[in-house]
Amino acid sequence: EVQLVESGGGLVQTGGSLRLSCAASGFTFAFDDYAIGWFRQAPGKEREGVSCINNSKGKTHYADSVKGRFTISSDKAKNTVYLQMNNLKPEDTAVYYCAGKSSLCYSRSIDRPNEYDYWGQGTQVTVSS
Repeated sequence: EVQLVESGGGLVQTGGSLRLSCAASGFTFAFDDYAIGWFRQAPGKEREGVSCINNSKGKTHYADSVKGRFTISSDKAKNTVYLQMNNLKPEDTAVYYCAGKSSLCYSRSIDRPNEYDYWGQGTQVTVSS
């Protein structure tokens, strides 16, 4: 059974930092090629792609809105993907989800949640002004 569990959300002031974690079980060994993506959804808005990382070579991609502020990384020994978020802004407030798919991600497909088959339950990130 594939399971993704996010953690690390919380309340932070503008300019602060948070690190989200996505623990993947039953996933990393099931597929030769796979990607883990981070998405977010603010109230009244559509789900937005934030970043993704491929298992092969660890190539990463970012949405323009977070480039230079967010960093995605993975620890294969722990089957965990991280999203380090720095210089947070009120517009980053959202529920953040990690998702997995049995194929690679690309910059042109970063904002395609329908391509992902597995989803975590989400973790709330709130940035106060």
